[in-house]
Amino acid sequence: MQPAAIDETFDASEHAVTRPVRKAVFPVAGLGTRFLPATKAMPKEMLPIVDKPLIQYALEEAQAAGIEEFIFVTGRGKATIEDHFDRAPELTDVLRSRGKTAELEAISKWLPAPGQINYTRQREALGLGHAVWCARAFVRDEPFAVILPDDLVAADTPCLKQLVDAHAETGGNVVAVMDVPREHTNRYGILDIESDDGRLASVRGLVEKPDPKDAPSTLSIIGRYVLQPQVLAELDRHTTGAGGEIQLTDAIAATIGRVPLHGLRFEGTRYDCGDRAGFVEATIAYALAREDLADTVIRAMGRLIGKG
Repeated sequence: MQPAAIDETFDASEHAVTRPVRKAVFPVAGLGTRFLPATKAMPKEMLPIVDKPLIQYALEEAQAAGIEEFIFVTGRGKATIEDHFDRAPELTDVLRSRGKTAELEAISKWLPAPGQINYTRQREALGLGHAVWCARAFVRDEPFAVILPDDLVAADTPCLKQLVDAHAETGGNVVAVMDVPREHTNRYGILDIESDDGRLASVRGLVEKPDPKDAPSTLSIIGRYVLQPQVLAELDRHTTGAGGEIQLTDAIAATIGRVPLHGLRFEGTRYDCGDRAGFVEATIAYALAREDLADTVIRAMGRLIGKG
């Protein structure tokens, strides 16, 4: 399939109401080196928070936001992800024969319909922008979401649904944002804010991983985006930025002035599951949120803390 030509102009009247966000890109080609040796033979996206892998949380969030097409940008050694989103006939037969109804639902109820998932490979680790660019043939000329599974967001209204709803108000590009300590700005894409009502910030610039003393604000992008296809046109230039990589934030920044950009302060708690401590925190938080586990986990934590 050849990528469609992308019209680099933007008509603000072509609002999300007439161009719904139907597609989501999941960049999952990373090696997960911070979780070695666990990720030596297993994709980091398959690491479980309690009993569900990170990538399933991400896909279910996209489903709740109305996404209809799921595009995974994978790499070598990621076949387990494809298997997870496929049927498991042998396991299904065993569970059915044993009357394990709840377990059957757990492995099948959330599965997308045939044809809703597409896979493409990022052959080289050239940055997040490059990974998103690898999905261009499937995105074509539509607005699309990007979800980084490492960022797990616990929220009453799923984070991407909040973003899609905000996009329906504003059009253009919309990113999920949160305030971070100034000393951490060199870890994130940081917004240069034009106006801010406390929920939505209108953005006049973006800086990728700025030194704290140079950061225009402390409002940082997390791993949720709703983007116009003009961003793909910028990524097509293969311009490198911080770390010598093709940065998604640089491509978004290059469209400012032609495409509106807003940052949404989402409601919910974000866990950085690309970090070992954040992964453990998320596991504890999600276990405590479950009626079948909370009491047991609380007792176990009490015993462990008492030993400290």
